[in-house]
Amino acid sequence: MFDRSDDEVLLEPAAYPEFGVLDAAIDRRDWASCRAVLDAVPLSGRSMFLRYAAEKPGLEEWLRHLLQADPWDSTASALLGMHLTDIGWKIRSSLRAEHVSAAQFEQFHAWLRRAEAVLIDGAARAPYDPAIWSARLTTARGLQMEPAEERRRYDRMAAADPHHVNGQRQYLNSLLPKWGGSWPQAHAFAREVMMAAPPGAHQGALVAEVHVEQWLDLGGEHEKAAAAHLTGARDTLYEAANRSIWHADFRRDPGWVSVASTFAMVFAEMSDQEPAARVFAMLGPMASRWPWYYYDGHDELAVIRRHRRRSASALTGGRR
Repeated sequence: MFDRSDDEVLLEPAAYPEFGVLDAAIDRRDWASCRAVLDAVPLSGRSMFLRYAAEKPGLEEWLRHLLQADPWDSTASALLGMHLTDIGWKIRSSLRAEHVSAAQFEQFHAWLRRAEAVLIDGAARAPYDPAIWSARLTTARGLQMEPAEERRRYDRMAAADPHHVNGQRQYLNSLLPKWGGSWPQAHAFAREVMMAAPPGAHQGALVAEVHVEQWLDLGGEHEKAAAAHLTGARDTLYEAANRSIWHADFRRDPGWVSVASTFAMVFAEMSDQEPAARVFAMLGPMASRWPWYYYDGHDELAVIRRHRRRSASALTGGRR
């Protein structure tokens, strides 16, 4: 099934040619070319590209100069807010709160407050830019704002774009137990937005993502209870796949690689090798680090290669 090379892995966002154009334009500090790319992709894909671009170092001075020249440029506001947030989050790290020092939290919150200042101004000038509200959902979670404020920001984003999956993902994170929510809340929200979205939309992945988070919470790859959870959710996960990646209207818009990668992972963990192989075949060499980096202590690229070989081998009775 993978005749070219089982070792080839093209990670998101490199899987999207448009992002390569955007990345090069940022390196040249060519804002007109950046806007040409960002203005051409769907709104949720725009937010995803902005989040990836925000990880590039050394953007603050350039973006502040752009905003000084044009304070109404909400794309620059969103990117700067996300960039400052990314700096803070890297200081905090992805560890659970009990493993983060007081000094890390202090710096983390300082950077998020700087991001908030930019995003508040951006939202005042461009209240219907969903990327601004998506970014403000991330800062709200990091600053541990009240659930009512997080919901207010989500509602403002949804008013701008009802099916903004990247912002929905940010709000979904705030509903997880590790951020003060609960599993019933998270599962209910994921299903709600999946059913509200048009068939073939990317929202089906949100249902799978909550189950991945619960799988991890139960012990991930090392615990029988975790595997049993995914197996028990089989019908729900197949429904989500049928409403998204396996629907005739599924579009390979920016973000589709992480959507498919999530389903590849859950089917592989359930030992449902035929559907896993089907998703891996759809992906070809492409993959996202999410959710494979959850395999603690492992190289996610090696994990991806191992699972796609295993699923392909299962279809041929072990023959390659």
